[in-house]
Amino acid sequence: MLWRVRAGLPDRPGALAELAAACGRAGVNIQTVQVFPEGTSVTDELVLQVPQDWTRDRVHDLLAQAGGQAVAATPVTTAALEDQPTRYVQAVRAIVAQPASFPDVVAHLFDADVTPSDGAEDVLEMTVGGSATIQVRRDTPFTSIERARASALAELVGQVLDAQAPPAPHQPGAGDPEFVTSGAVVSALAGGKVAGRAEFTPAEGEEPWPVDLWVDPAWHRRGVGTRLLADVARAARSAGAEEIVLTAPSDTQAVLPMVLAAGMRGRIRMAGESLTVRIALSDLRR
Repeated sequence: MLWRVRAGLPDRPGALAELAAACGRAGVNIQTVQVFPEGTSVTDELVLQVPQDWTRDRVHDLLAQAGGQAVAATPVTTAALEDQPTRYVQAVRAIVAQPASFPDVVAHLFDADVTPSDGAEDVLEMTVGGSATIQVRRDTPFTSIERARASALAELVGQVLDAQAPPAPHQPGAGDPEFVTSGAVVSALAGGKVAGRAEFTPAEGEEPWPVDLWVDPAWHRRGVGTRLLADVARAARSAGAEEIVLTAPSDTQAVLPMVLAAGMRGRIRMAGESLTVRIALSDLRR
């Protein structure tokens, strides 16, 4: 049976050797080790192979008696034995292939969740392209090294998606539909036909206002969705909205690049079969 265990150890020679010796005496095999230096202490993450009848408490006691502090233990599968650099490369490939999967892929990479449970979890926040914000959470605190890795991952993905993003409105190649705003509806008209449409619905209280956005497949990747999003956001703000929210199927690939191209700050979250993007309108350019 495999367990992923984290424990704080003093940053001194022999501390990890003492823990390894204790594991050996107990018949526990150390499969992998990651070391996260944190000032005067070190957080060690180990994947341990233990006897089948061991419980979480017994794993915890083993590490604690060997000098481990703030011990956290989680049962895992053999996937926990995958090479870490390989996991990061595979994560980038998965996100680039399907940008909307970013929250779920990162959550899996860091053994975290995309939705809060009791609000007491540690939060890891990543910003892609300077505008799209993704948060993942877990009970075990994130180390400074993990936060640096997440930041580097978000920066790399942002650069790749920026190169793939649709042209911004009014740039050559973006097409020349006419954008008409009428109340809560923004339409993109080309040759007398509707190339795209966005509409907001007022919400009560402090809830974000839902936005429904559609672009004709023939006009994909030509900046139409980006312009519709920008115009409907301004229309919603003029009507009194402080925040809007878009909802799309989880396999939608265009949402994240569209938010990046629009230059808006949005919080992206996966929930089951749906992807939601909440965009604050307070700092929207007039």
